[in-house]
Amino acid sequence: MIKVVHIGIGPLGQKVVKYARERKGIEIVGAVDLDPQKIGQDLGEFCGLDSLNVPIMESLDDVLNEKNPDVAVVTTLSSLERIESQLKELGAAGLDIVSTCEELSYPWETQPEVAGRINETCKENNVTCLGTGVNPGFLMDYLPSVLSSVCQNVEKVRVSRVQDASSRRIPFQKKIGAGLTDGQFKEKEQNGSLRHVGLPESVYMIAKAMNWELDNVEETLQPVYAKEHIGSGYTDIGKNNPSGVEQIGRGFIDGEEKVTLHFRAAVGEEKSFDKVEIEGTPSFSSTINGGVNGDIATSAITVNAIASVTKAHSGLKTMLDVPVPSCFSEV
Repeated sequence: MIKVVHIGIGPLGQKVVKYARERKGIEIVGAVDLDPQKIGQDLGEFCGLDSLNVPIMESLDDVLNEKNPDVAVVTTLSSLERIESQLKELGAAGLDIVSTCEELSYPWETQPEVAGRINETCKENNVTCLGTGVNPGFLMDYLPSVLSSVCQNVEKVRVSRVQDASSRRIPFQKKIGAGLTDGQFKEKEQNGSLRHVGLPESVYMIAKAMNWELDNVEETLQPVYAKEHIGSGYTDIGKNNPSGVEQIGRGFIDGEEKVTLHFRAAVGEEKSFDKVEIEGTPSFSSTINGGVNGDIATSAITVNAIASVTKAHSGLKTMLDVPVPSCFSEV
């Protein structure tokens, strides 16, 4: 039996709780959230389930004083810098960690000093920390790395993720700028609060899997504009207003583009799909028509990774380092 404490009970955290509750061998023993309106409520009832007899607490100490969790599932922040102290506290408490923090998915090139500190804390306390999710963590980095297993050589990798964000949770729709004016979009783009987080990390993860030393990584961002009025999202979007975001990440060696990641998410997008194209021997492409629902997939892979982190060696790990997560009915 793996005892789990959930850190962060927002929309994504609630879905993760629901999925974890269905798995035999996982026992939810605690929950932590800073929102005063959530503190003291029963976790199960708050997440739309039957009572779990697990109150949502204000701090980790409140859980540790009463329970003895094995793994912390963290669904709080996207920023590695902002989540560092939280991860180090969990590691120092002797808990393995699975987090949906996008910048944690492969931080060794983008934020090596922070990654080094988290890794040191984990090794000192003999625990494992993993950043995962559908993207980054699977579709645009881990999946193409695995698909390259059948290649004798690889020259280039291109991944495209295009999705209609209408069915995604509201925080995601807001994060990609759906429903903003053009001016609001540009303002949020400039202050860094509007974008899909994790594209450079995905570029570097693929390069690591290929054993490529990249000279340069670039990322571009631009709005997707509504061609007509859209009413399928969390708010109405007027014609010619931003309905989402389009980003491209590129990795270069000697001026040659080796990794290209195309991410486009917008409310009302006509066709959703995920596509991996590998140029090499053999060259091939693999497409998931309709795409993978990000909220379902992120919640699922987070739960599926719980068993993987308990089997991995200590330290800060990526999806390339841990035993392959898979859907399981019982630990």
